[in-house]
Amino acid sequence: MAIKLTEKQKEIKRIVYELTRAIAQHKLRPGTRLIESQLVESLSANRNHVQSALQRLALQNIVTIAPNFGAVVSTPSRRDAREIFIARQAIEPAIVALITPEKIVAWSAEILEQQRNERAVIERHDMHDIVYELDKFHLLLARIAGNSVLENILANLLARSALVMMLYRQSEVIFSHYDEHKEIVDALLKDDIERAQKLMRKHLIELQSYLDISAPLAASASNDENDSLEMNG
Repeated sequence: MAIKLTEKQKEIKRIVYELTRAIAQHKLRPGTRLIESQLVESLSANRNHVQSALQRLALQNIVTIAPNFGAVVSTPSRRDAREIFIARQAIEPAIVALITPEKIVAWSAEILEQQRNERAVIERHDMHDIVYELDKFHLLLARIAGNSVLENILANLLARSALVMMLYRQSEVIFSHYDEHKEIVDALLKDDIERAQKLMRKHLIELQSYLDISAPLAASASNDENDSLEMNG
């Protein structure tokens, strides 16, 4: 039986979701200072709830809280980047292994909508939207698999992957993984779990290859108080 959340827990969950989504959409960059008063206003939230949400995000390594300074969006190191993708290569094939052809059929409407959204953003060549929509495919597979623990772990890894992409993505890289995603779905529909897992591992290795995690970082992310906190829309 699902645990019923209190109103406070629901509100904290909403704030965590909004901040995580803003990071995934590249609206909040690594090093951005998260000023509580601005968050309270932009999210129409209670200060205590905002503080609790930031503490939760800190436990997930998405936000860093420094004494006498406050919260900032975390800046993952190159080692963090490698470890995040190692974790994804362990988690995502496990998620794929839980997906049956029957589940693919039951979720066919959501899958088709996701595929349409991916094609649309790729045609617009909007890199922020492309990365966001491509990540949503991975989270959709976790929802289809039906394991909430794996889904929560992956959601955290995807948020941290978004930070990694903002810092270390090679500028000339153009993401276009619609066909790869479709191949994974087709393999699952045919109940070919081994092929689907192989395709997923290959896909994640390719994503990691787009990262420049060996050369020195050209410039640190800004942590200026005036960085934008516009997250709605």
